Formats: sequence, structure tokens, C-alpha cells
Amino acid sequence: MTEKTKRRIKKALLVVNETKDGSSGLVAEITEFLEREGTSVAVYKLRCEADFNVTREYADMDIAFSLGGDGTVLFSSRLLASHDTPILAINLGDFGFITEVSKDEWKTVYDRYCHGELGISERLMLKVAVERNGEVVAEFEGLNDAVISAAGISKVVRLTLTISGTILGQYRADGVIVSTPTGSTAYSAAAGGPILDPEMEALIINPICPFTLSNRPIVCNANVPVYIEIQRHQRTEVILTTDGQRVFPLEPQDKVCFTRAAKKARIIRSHSRNFYEVLRTKLNWAGGPDA
Repeated sequence: MTEKTKRRIKKALLVVNETKDGSSGLVAEITEFLEREGTSVAVYKLRCEADFNVTREYADMDIAFSLGGDGTVLFSSRLLASHDTPILAINLGDFGFITEVSKDEWKTVYDRYCHGELGISERLMLKVAVERNGEVVAEFEGLNDAVISAAGISKVVRLTLTISGTILGQYRADGVIVSTPTGSTAYSAAAGGPILDPEMEALIINPICPFTLSNRPIVCNANVPVYIEIQRHQRTEVILTTDGQRVFPLEPQDKVCFTRAAKKARIIRSHSRNFYEVLRTKLNWAGGPDA
């Protein structure tokens, strides 16, 4: 291995979910190691659910450590995607679909990444824009999905779906999930959607409990704009939720536009397991009696 292939880490960000057991000890361990290596360390603490809505500017980080679960990675990706910062996702519980690295493996993975032995998984992110009376009133980005649904007790909402300028139909459903490939193993999968390779260039449009049984999940090209319009007459308030962490109230006749974001989330690959191994384990596809 030549020096030219090595990655020099001058600045590192630790995004830590402090509600997870063992988080403070791991922050101290990583910080001590990195500072001995001459790396400057900044720490972003997530202490409660409200913190996942807060964003700051971290434009010049060489790497970010996400310490928590998949939700912490979702937040980290929104925080850093526009800066192309690679994320080392460390799970502080059971393995998630995104967090493939355990807290005991982080140093091995980090060393191998610095020596150019591990690559980066580039994940498509979703851009969501809410148009109201011809103006964009809100914009969000997400790594997993965006959901349009009723705000309170489950009620049917009425939505119109347009893909690539063609009105595909009207939904009477509990809502609609627009998911990225990374998010295909999350809420969309629970609602009966397909599982996609996380590095695919596609979006899933998945109605939640549609009143019409012929309404099925659709996989479309990520370069094609998707519009969902909130129909005029609703029996309930309607909300938009991005990555399960950011909520925005919608009004009748709002148009919500879903497109691919300009930047991708960059997740450092694990040396010991890949997406399909995690998928097999999490979904118990070993073929045993519990499968």
C-alpha cells in the first residue's frame, strides 16, 4: 500500500445519540484515539427527539462518525450530504439495515478506510418540495422516505399522483410513502413494498392501505419527477413526514414534488458484512422454522 492511496483525516465529526447505552464511553474512546492521531474532533449531541430537527453547518469535515442506530444515520446524512462527507455508521444496539458496523469494530473499519481498503456506498437521497399557490413554502431532504398521511387518528386521505407529467390516478388511502432504495427496508417494506439494492437509482411510490386494491406499489426512475397533490376535500388534517423525523402540515391543493437530491449520502462500507448479509439476518431468511 503506497502513501498516495491513504486517506488523511484532519477533521472528524462525531454525531452521537446520547439516548443509546454506551454512547458517552464510545465518544471518549474515539475522541482520544483521533486526537492522538492529530485529528481535530467536533461532537454533535442528540439528546431527544426534537434534536433531530436541528441542523448546523459542518462543511469541512473529512469524516463523520454516526453513533446510534439507523435514525442517527438518517440525521447525519441530512446534516452532511451537501458536503460529500463520508459517514462511518456505528450501531449501538442490534445491527440496522444502514448501520453495519458494531461498536467493537469501529477502529478496524476506520483504519482500513484510511488505508484505502474500504470503499464508500453512495446512496440516493430524496428532495421534497411543497408548492402552495404557485410558491415553494418548504423543502426537505431525506435518506429513507417521505410520507403523506393523516395527522391524527387513522383516516383516509385523498391524493392525486402524477409521474413524469402523466396523472396516474387518485388514491383514497391512509397515505402514500415515497421511498428511496435505502428506505425500501423501512416503512415501505412494512407496507408491502419491494426491497431494492440500496445503490439503485429509483424511487418507490407505495400507497398505505389503499381503499382500491388495484393500487399497487410502483418503482420509477429516480430522474422522473413525482407529484402528489392534496385534493380539495379532506376529512382530516394531512401532514408530510420526512425520514420519520421532520413533520410539515399540508393544506388542500398543496402539490408535493419528489425528486432526487443533488447530492448523495456517502456511507463507508463494512469489511465484515454487506447489505445482503444484513438483509438475510434481519429478515431471518436462513430457511429455518422461524423464517
